[in-house]
Amino acid sequence: MSVIADRLSHSQADAPETARVASAALVLETKLISGQEWDQAIADFDEVCQEQLYAFAVARWPSVEHEPVLFLLNGEVVGGSLMMVQPLPLKLGHIAVSKWGPMLKDLSRPDADAIHAGMIEALVADYADKRGQMISVLPCASTTPVNGAYQRLEARGFKSGSQLLYPSRYIVNLRLDDATQRKSLNQKWRYHLNKSEKAGLTFEWAGPERLAEFDALYTAMTDRKQFSDHSAYDSVASLMELDEVLRPELFFVRHEGVVVAGALIFKAGDRAVYLYGATNDQALPLRAGYFMHWHIIRWLRDNTRARWYDLGGTDGFQGLHQFKKGMVGDAGVIEPVPPVANYASNPQAYLLGTGAFAARDAIYQIRRVVDGWRNPKTKPTQVRADRNEAAQ
Repeated sequence: MSVIADRLSHSQADAPETARVASAALVLETKLISGQEWDQAIADFDEVCQEQLYAFAVARWPSVEHEPVLFLLNGEVVGGSLMMVQPLPLKLGHIAVSKWGPMLKDLSRPDADAIHAGMIEALVADYADKRGQMISVLPCASTTPVNGAYQRLEARGFKSGSQLLYPSRYIVNLRLDDATQRKSLNQKWRYHLNKSEKAGLTFEWAGPERLAEFDALYTAMTDRKQFSDHSAYDSVASLMELDEVLRPELFFVRHEGVVVAGALIFKAGDRAVYLYGATNDQALPLRAGYFMHWHIIRWLRDNTRARWYDLGGTDGFQGLHQFKKGMVGDAGVIEPVPPVANYASNPQAYLLGTGAFAARDAIYQIRRVVDGWRNPKTKPTQVRADRNEAAQ
């Protein structure tokens, strides 16, 4: 395979060796496959995630065109990206979106960075150069101080776009024994865990046939808190119909025979992800959340190949920040999701695409204001960090 000329910034030399931007991009073959084939094709990817699943995307974003693209090197599948092609108003153009992509199949490959750079090149050649669309890529938060995926996008000419208001992601190290994991926890978090273990709680794994129990708990919680639910919870039923490898795992915590807390966890690949949680009124005084997450960490360690447990963000709530930071402890990481990275070969496509995103962001801001007006409890309480820093 030939290589594309080095596009690195001069800052590469200052990055840690493990997070260094690849010096060249491999030329990769692309293969467009059906949505039905896609989820099975990426099931064993290290970077597989919910947002890149066809079953999730068609339920969450039904109005866009979904294009599952595999990348091959010497005939071997090395990566992929579910591209969502969104038409602009008045048929002025299209935006090709890759959320949490493109994905690497094998993070341990010595040429993994060059493969990632090659996937970006292939997307640019097809969507930007050939079709005249703006490409919008949102990489996931890195587990290292330098986000190599975002650096490669910047080196290729992608420009910074929308940024999450509270971008920090809280990521637990799963590859520790019980004693080391417990020692890693924040002292206050460990105190609450100790209390929970004396409260008569029990932890259980549940099969997909018990989803209705979680639905009832989740619905009761949202009704009680009177929060507007803008999540993708409607997609859960579709996810639970997937094969075992990709299907989220369901967990419950009981007290005196009554379910007081539950969680849905995506567990495929290198990074397990906390999707949804629900509790009743008894859970808080019982500290059921501490008990549940501690046992989820242990279950993921013992029953999956995941090295990390991504707890997600905070939506601006200081209490969630303290809870998740304490669970991450000394051995985990808190790193930000980078800004969206946008690229277009055609200046008009870039202006139209960024204008559409600006309009969308304005709508989201209005929605947040309306939600806060309807229910003051939804207003953020966490101080925002600088856009280039994780919350500390």
